[in-house]
Amino acid sequence: MLLQTIITGLSIGSVYALMAVGYSLVFSVLNFSNFAHGSIITLGAYIAWAVMVGFFSIPFFPALIISIAGAGVLAFLNERIAYSTLRRRRAPSLYLMISAMGVSICLQNLLYATIGAKLYALPAVFAQDTLSFGELTISKMDLFAFAFSAITIAILHLVLTKTKVGMAIRAASHDMEMVSVLGVNLDVLVAILFFIAGGLGGMAGVFMGVKYMVYPSMGWITNKAYIGAVIGGLGSLPGAIIGGLLLGLLEALVSIASIGNTSLSTYRDVFSFGILVIILIVRPTGLFGRNVEEKL
Repeated sequence: MLLQTIITGLSIGSVYALMAVGYSLVFSVLNFSNFAHGSIITLGAYIAWAVMVGFFSIPFFPALIISIAGAGVLAFLNERIAYSTLRRRRAPSLYLMISAMGVSICLQNLLYATIGAKLYALPAVFAQDTLSFGELTISKMDLFAFAFSAITIAILHLVLTKTKVGMAIRAASHDMEMVSVLGVNLDVLVAILFFIAGGLGGMAGVFMGVKYMVYPSMGWITNKAYIGAVIGGLGSLPGAIIGGLLLGLLEALVSIASIGNTSLSTYRDVFSFGILVIILIVRPTGLFGRNVEEKL
């Protein structure tokens, strides 16, 4: 039972990590929390529903690629419409964060107004299939989500450490002005940054849609990813990964814990946000974050 819970927790945590990496990528360079990221994740799930169920019958893997690309493009457009002008005018990070919150509210209500509040189910794929090892029963979807997320994050690590674009992103996270002086086109760099973050979010949205349902407010789950990013340290990619995995694992363990006859699963969200408060009090920069006071 405990081992199965740990595997499930790591699976959920890997999806949190995908979302948290998107937050941390943007934060590391632009110094603000992109709260519109949750809406991009939701739209990624809706793209998967549209191509798999709504208008076409595309198989899961091509639909996943389309959702990743579609969410990446939407994230790019989000930056160009809502943030680029503020960024060029050197607006304070607070203004960018307020703009992000406005975009998030706008997109969510646009979904309610056009598609409605109905819940949509993505095809089960292999979500109902399980692997049994004695008394241990593991969902194939959980294993796939964990493995695919791990491979994607490993590829991202290679891109950031072995390519010129990756080196430019890492340099910009320390000093955007110097990177610009050295001849890097910041508009192109930020566009690539948002496309990567959006693509990771779209992937996470598809996994959440398969595991649960697709609905306009499903982006709330990014609150958990944001907690994971804060635990690891906003702006730190290793921190985002570790924070997301830790949060998923802790939530899974809390869900099976009980005191007397009372199950603690109903207090799972209270536990998650309680961890956030404790981290902010004890270590505001998280496990791997940098102490930069002007970041929001």
